[in-house]
Amino acid sequence: MNAKLEPSAQPWTDPDDAPEITEQWVKEADLHDGTKLVRRGRPVGSLKAVPKVSTTIRFDAEVLAALKASGKGWQTRVNDALKDWLKTHSPACRDQGSIP
Repeated sequence: MNAKLEPSAQPWTDPDDAPEITEQWVKEADLHDGTKLVRRGRPVGSLKAVPKVSTTIRFDAEVLAALKASGKGWQTRVNDALKDWLKTHSPACRDQGSIP
């Protein structure tokens, strides 16, 4: 998103007016290096009991194009498809009950 942010309604004149900085606030905050956005804060509701793990995977170009063309949520659908595949192809996962 390249839109400029709206300026605050009222500039702070007293440092005591600043909100309290809590651990939760830090987790959800955007991180900037000068004017460059380094990390976007976590979206509300994205903290799960069993969080997903970020990884890198390589697909053939036409496979990736088809997945992305299927619309928003394609990564979740790939994750669900792999879970289904593991139910029938991975005895270790199936026996340990790690795949729902």
